[in-house]
Amino acid sequence: MSGKLFIFSAPSGSGKTTIVRHLLGQDFKLEFSVSATSRASRGNEVHGKDYYFLSTEEFKQKIENDEFLEWEEVYEGCFYGTLKSEIERIRNKGNNVIFDVDVVGGVNIKKYYKDDALAVFIQPPSIEELEKRLRGRNTDSEEVIAERMKKFQFELGFADQFDKVIINDKLEDAFQEAENTLSEFIKK
Repeated sequence: MSGKLFIFSAPSGSGKTTIVRHLLGQDFKLEFSVSATSRASRGNEVHGKDYYFLSTEEFKQKIENDEFLEWEEVYEGCFYGTLKSEIERIRNKGNNVIFDVDVVGGVNIKKYYKDDALAVFIQPPSIEELEKRLRGRNTDSEEVIAERMKKFQFELGFADQFDKVIINDKLEDAFQEAENTLSEFIKK
């Protein structure tokens, strides 16, 4: 039996990665769908665990070969995508797939898998809190933070295309709401 798909998308800094990591530690038979990217690794990120780090040329070749379920040039020259082979690998083991993807990718995955997928949008409580979180990471330049803040309104416009919206104001509450949402969907 093929596993179900859980798509978590959000504006950068909303807490989706923290929520996804929490869910991976719970008993949902989840396996993380590792995305591919053409950006350089940050900090302690590991190839094959955090992302499949590809050169821009490698990424474009895989696009030409139709190896991606979805892909996007998120920022100029910076590609992200989901390899079809990654999804097949996880589902064929009977595990459920969990995605941590941008909003456009989330919408595209949901359209492709329809009722086999649950799309969850994680939203920060406010634009001010989002900016505070991005600055608190200490990983991005002022230019990158400004670009992410500008993109926030665009991404927020996709929330109504998701099955569930979770407002991440208090992390423990967001964890519980995400767990309940997955439990309900697995029972279907």
